[in-house]
Parts: sequence; C-alpha cells; structure tokens
Amino acid sequence: MKTRNVIAFAGMAVLLLVLLVLNLCIGSTSVPVGEVWHALFGSSADATASNVVLQLRLPRALAAVVLGGALALSGYLLQTFFHNPIAGPFILGVSSGAKLTVALAMVIAMSRALPMSSAAMVAAAFVGAMLSMGLVLLLSTVVHRMSVLIIGGVMIGYLCSALTEFIITFAADEEIVRLHTWSVGSFSGIRMSDVLVMTVVVALSFVGVLMLSKPMSAFRMGETYASSVGVNVKVFRVLLVLLSSVLAATVTAFAGPVSFVGVAVPHLVRSLLDSSEPRRVIPGCFLGGASFCLLCDLLARTMFAPTELSISTVTAVFGAPVVLWILVKNQKGRERA
Repeated sequence: MKTRNVIAFAGMAVLLLVLLVLNLCIGSTSVPVGEVWHALFGSSADATASNVVLQLRLPRALAAVVLGGALALSGYLLQTFFHNPIAGPFILGVSSGAKLTVALAMVIAMSRALPMSSAAMVAAAFVGAMLSMGLVLLLSTVVHRMSVLIIGGVMIGYLCSALTEFIITFAADEEIVRLHTWSVGSFSGIRMSDVLVMTVVVALSFVGVLMLSKPMSAFRMGETYASSVGVNVKVFRVLLVLLSSVLAATVTAFAGPVSFVGVAVPHLVRSLLDSSEPRRVIPGCFLGGASFCLLCDLLARTMFAPTELSISTVTAVFGAPVVLWILVKNQKGRERA
C-alpha cells in the first residue's frame, strides 16, 4: 500500500475517533471527556451524565458511524454498477422507495397497536428499495443515456416521497410527529438494540462487498473484459444490486432518507486516496461515510440548539457542492476530449 494511502487511512481513523468523542461530549448538556470515559466503563458517579452518554448520545453516535458507512458503500456500489459518479441511493430513488414501504408498515403497525421490530423495518425498507431499483433497472433497458436515467431515478424518488407524505397525512396525530421526524432523516431516538441489528446487517454486507472487490476491479474495465477474465457478469450485477439495496434499506429503516452521502463520499475518498482500486476505496468509503455523518449529526444537534436540524439538511449543504463539482469536472473533461 502506498505511503499516501496509509497516511489517508490513519487520518480518517483519527478523525472518526475525534468526532465520536465530540459527539459524546457536546450537546445541550456538556459532558467532560473524563466523565464520558467513566460513563462508558460504568464507574461514573454522575447519574445524569451517565444517562445522557449511554442512553442518548452513544446509540446515536454509533448509529451515525454504522449507517454513514453503509450509505457511502451503497453509493459506491451503485456508481460501480452504472459506471457513473453521481449515481447514489438518494438520487436514484432507492432511499425514497425504502422510505415509502417503511412509512406504510409503520402506519399499519401503529394503527393496530402492533410492535414494529427493527428486523421488520429493515425488511420493509428492503422491499421498497428493491421495487425502486427494479423500476430504475427497467428504465435502463429503454433509456441508454445516463443523464436521462438519473432524471428518471429522481422522478421515481419524488413520486415515492409524495406517496409517503400522503400516507403520513392520514396517520393519527400522535403518529405524525414520529413519522415526520423519521421521514426527513434523523439519528435521534435510536436504541442500542437497534444499533445491534444494524451493525449485524451492515457488517455482513460489508464482508460481502469486500468479497466482490476483485471482480469489481475487472468490472470497472468493462463488462467484456470482466467476462474474459472469468467474472460471471450477470451474477455479479445481481449481487451489486442486492448489497447496495440492503445497505440503503438499513439506513432508511432506522434514520430515514439521508441525502448526498452516497454520492459525495465515494468521490471524496477516491480523490483522497488517489486511487479507484476497490480494495482501498471500500474501507475508505466506510470510514469516510462514518466520519461525514458524525460531523453532520453534530452540527445538526448543536448549530441552532435547542432546535435540531434534520440530518439531510446538513448533508445536503456539504454534499450538493461536491455533486456540482463532479458535474463541472466531467463536463470539462468531455470538452478537452
């Protein structure tokens, strides 16, 4: 591994640790680093500080790490699948499709006073993600220009979001607040039991993505080349879709739709590492996505406290300029060619 890559990974790991500590310390009630340490290891004498750290901030921070990394990985897989740097679960409508089915499942469960388990939320989100992805893939068979396909994905996302708002409108009053907070994207309200479920799903998916790193390198050179070196392209494409959908669905199930992370982070990681090699970009994307979401969630909680911004509001502020930069850079590249 190049020295630059080692330094980059070390820097991302340190940044992740620093942001994790800041998320545990900073908030409406400031908790000193020493007190956080005592709370984590059960030796705190301050019951209030211990409760704030263990019950509120720790699950939220860990969720930002796991889900942020998952979202960046999902975006990287979709960019690999479509050979396009601005493909991502939010832009292609995958997150919106997951949001629609989760909202529907939540309204049905709450109207009948039924418990909605974490596994059920992930399953519902996966169904919606696969339905949206199916529509995008169907559209790709008749539309061969990537720009038009991206627009189609955006329209699918708008349609799913409109249907979600329609469902939320007819929810009971006590359900609307919870649904609205979730539907605009938020890491709040996540419990340690939820963190356990999402960690298992994302960890298994991460292993699956790592196992695809070698055929992914060949696929980047074109489907013909990948087939010539022994890659079963059809099976490989199916696995990419399934893994990206599982990752995006897990994020949406627990945090709602989070915008631009899946597009911006993979591009920033490739630039930082100066490499497109999947074996390096995959772990880099996870670290980058985790750090990015920790930073955005910290800002969402503290910038206008006690008012809290949705996570997508902050990620869009940082992510949208990156997408514009990618578009301008690609256009300049075409003009030079």
